[in-house]
Amino acid sequence: MSNPSHQYRSSFLGLLAERGQLQDCTDAGGLDARLQKEHVTGYIGFDCTAPSLHIGSLSQIMILRRLQQSGHRPIVVMGGGTTKVGDPSGKDDMRSLLTNEQIEANKQSIRKCFERFLTFGDGPSDAIMVDNADWLDKLEYIPFLRDVGRHFSVNRMLTMDSVKLRLERDQPLSFLEFNYMILQAYDFVELFRRYGCTLQLGGSDQWGNIVNGIDLGRRVAEAELFGVTSPLITTASGAKMGKTAKGAVWLNADMLSPYDYWQFWRNVEDADVGRFLRLFTELPEAEITRLENLGGAERNEAKKILANETTRMLHGDAAANDAAETARRTFEEGGIAEGLPTFEIERARLSEGLPLTTLAQLSGLTASSGEARRFIQGGGLRVNDEAVSDVKAAVSLADLTAEGVIKLSVGRKKHVLVKPV
Repeated sequence: MSNPSHQYRSSFLGLLAERGQLQDCTDAGGLDARLQKEHVTGYIGFDCTAPSLHIGSLSQIMILRRLQQSGHRPIVVMGGGTTKVGDPSGKDDMRSLLTNEQIEANKQSIRKCFERFLTFGDGPSDAIMVDNADWLDKLEYIPFLRDVGRHFSVNRMLTMDSVKLRLERDQPLSFLEFNYMILQAYDFVELFRRYGCTLQLGGSDQWGNIVNGIDLGRRVAEAELFGVTSPLITTASGAKMGKTAKGAVWLNADMLSPYDYWQFWRNVEDADVGRFLRLFTELPEAEITRLENLGGAERNEAKKILANETTRMLHGDAAANDAAETARRTFEEGGIAEGLPTFEIERARLSEGLPLTTLAQLSGLTASSGEARRFIQGGGLRVNDEAVSDVKAAVSLADLTAEGVIKLSVGRKKHVLVKPV
């Protein structure tokens, strides 16, 4: 394993260390030397369990981007095959099995995100995207067990965190999931044979799987392979990155609006600003140091820069500018900005009035009507920027603004426009 303070000579490892994205590395000296003298091909796999990746995958996408910017070739491996099995890492129970049609639809939806971060093509450092179903679906069971399975010790597999933690918690682990680490290891070998790929990258929870692949490559292909892991990202308060009260922070715009994405970054904890600027933007280190040392109200300006940079990278300049302007009009002018999240409701439901607590819950502004009631009692829930003090208050068509909507707000940062249809 590597020492994070090690002074790497290759630009890629040096950049990962500087940005706080390097945790462990197999044969750090050997990989550092190889990265200096040749184009290295490295990959990360992404399973297709949902129509979009969420922000928990963003650190890995940024690592592939940094690999390409350092002159090397990234491979995005879509897990069309491994998704049919399910990675048990960090899971207390078995994932729901998806149909082939669901996996294919998810894969097509996910692909779009990578084009914002990577340049695809045929050049020596151009990214390529492959699907491990291309080789995993064609495996014959008995030959695979004889050629690959014999190199895996069940005793050792039982010591892997992904397996051991499930067994210690007395949670069921299916034989299907037990095979996941073998298939991931085989991916590495197949990528080496097909594309000369010698580097696998991943989060620290993938360390055991990566080492398995390196070992299998040495045994069956006499390949010298390398692995690098990055820290799993949590917030300063210890929460898992990308989880909010409203759910996951998705990367696809059709699952989370650019405005909501911008707001997520704008509202990060003060203690996370510098670290997130390093992980998720390409601002120079000197500028990040300046921004993270800002105090008081100026810290909010640093958060806006973080929100602008991350949104621009994922959704483009126009979306980032629109989100920033929507926030400015909403928070600084108290106006109704068109870019706010909109909840559509049947006009008839508002004709005679609907309890504000019910509408707050339906629109997603609050998690429950009880939470809405508590906000009202504390003076924190507003209708069209006017505080409401009556927990029995109702909202009706009479509350429509000139723009034809009703603006509900909690605090200064959370808003939704209710639109009758």
